[in-house]
Parts: sequence; C-alpha cells; structure tokens
Amino acid sequence: MPGHIRIVNDPVELVPLLMTFNDPSFKKVYELLSKSWLTEDELSAQIDSGSVPVCLQILKKGNLVEEQWRMPKRGEKPIKEYRATYNKFRANFQCNLQDLSDILYISLSNDENLRTTVEQIEEHMAGGITSINDLSRKFGVSPVFIKGLAKRIPHLDVKGQGLVRLDSGR
Repeated sequence: MPGHIRIVNDPVELVPLLMTFNDPSFKKVYELLSKSWLTEDELSAQIDSGSVPVCLQILKKGNLVEEQWRMPKRGEKPIKEYRATYNKFRANFQCNLQDLSDILYISLSNDENLRTTVEQIEEHMAGGITSINDLSRKFGVSPVFIKGLAKRIPHLDVKGQGLVRLDSGR
C-alpha cells in the first residue's frame, strides 16, 4: 500500500475522513485495516464494538477501503474482507469558510438537530424530493450542508445533483 494518496477535490469528501478519525472505534478499525485484510467478524473480535458495520459503510462511502472475497475452505461460504486503501492525504480544493464550518459541524457534532434534519430530509425524499438544491432551499441551508449530511449518514449518498438511499448491502 505504500504511496497511495487520497486526493480530496471536494470539501464534502472530508466528512467520512473526519468522522473516521474523530471516533476512537472508527480510528481503530482504520488502523487495523491499514495493516492487513480483515473480515467484519475479525474486526468485531478485536474492537469489541457494535460500530464496525457502520464504520465500514462510512469508510466505503469515503472510498477509504477496498474489499475482496476471501477464498473459503472447502464447504464454507466466501466472506468479504477489507483493507485500507490509502496511507497519505492531499487536499486540492478551495471553499468559503461558511462551507468549511458546515463540514466541520456535520462531521464532528453530536447535535440532536442534525438527526431531526436528517429525518425531515428522508421524509421529503420519500415524497420524491431528492434534488440537493431543492432540499437546501427547503431547509434554508447550503447545498454543501445537504451533501455533507448525506456523506455522514450510512444509508444516504450523493449521486449527481441528488440524494439517493443506499441498500444495506453496499
């Protein structure tokens, strides 16, 4: 893995990185994955935390891990295993300080208002409103704020100019 550099061109891509390195369990998962290929069960055995599945989803959304199928022993089923993709980081973007403050707030906050906003966004998405610009106008926040929330929530993501719900098997 030497020399693999994560180049961040969009400030919203910082959300999974900041979440990973702000949470002790997530950080430990990343450290273990930077050393070797491990399955979800192997990670759970070493971390002793129920946060491993959520962490893996966030890491996958941030393109911070790669996955492959482990070849099973005869009579067993194949199992997905994961490994950290990058060991270096480079930022290549410019943004205004309001967008940066939104990204930091979304990434590092445990504010209950974020949960309420996400629930309201999901209600609007169920009603057919998935446009980032429409949602940002509806809630009086910037499009970067909406994208950042989607990067924070494991079952939401950004596709083009809209939000999409991810299936749990991603």
